[in-house]
Amino acid sequence: MSADVRLLAEPFDPAEILRSFTAGLPGAGGIVSFLGQVRAGGGVEALELRHYEPLTWPAMQQLAGRVTGRWSLDGLIVIHRSGTMLPGEPIVFVAAAARHRRDAFAAADFAMDHLKSESWFWKREKVAGAWRWIEPRDQDIEDLARWA
Repeated sequence: MSADVRLLAEPFDPAEILRSFTAGLPGAGGIVSFLGQVRAGGGVEALELRHYEPLTWPAMQQLAGRVTGRWSLDGLIVIHRSGTMLPGEPIVFVAAAARHRRDAFAAADFAMDHLKSESWFWKREKVAGAWRWIEPRDQDIEDLARWA
């Protein structure tokens, strides 16, 4: 099983991706997906993610390899956006398919914790017309530590 890993600069349709993903996996008993999107509210006007592709792309592929090596999966997809996004736009999408739900849940959770905490992206948000950098939260580090 090979993972589908994508690093995109343009918007994507998570419903279409999930439909296509599940259509190709009739033997999977459990499919778990996670969609992260730009939060509305708090005065956030936009979110920008920057990255250095020679680092980001291989690291995303390595993460997918760690996930598929740790759980028995029928399929895995990891998609991450970069660039400027507006509230409600998708940022990240992860889906894991397995014969049994526990592997699918754990694989998707692991992938998201590592994407969030070992992020190869620099993130800033625009509030009241001004950009400010966003630092990792303590909770993100704690989430990652539970996999050690």
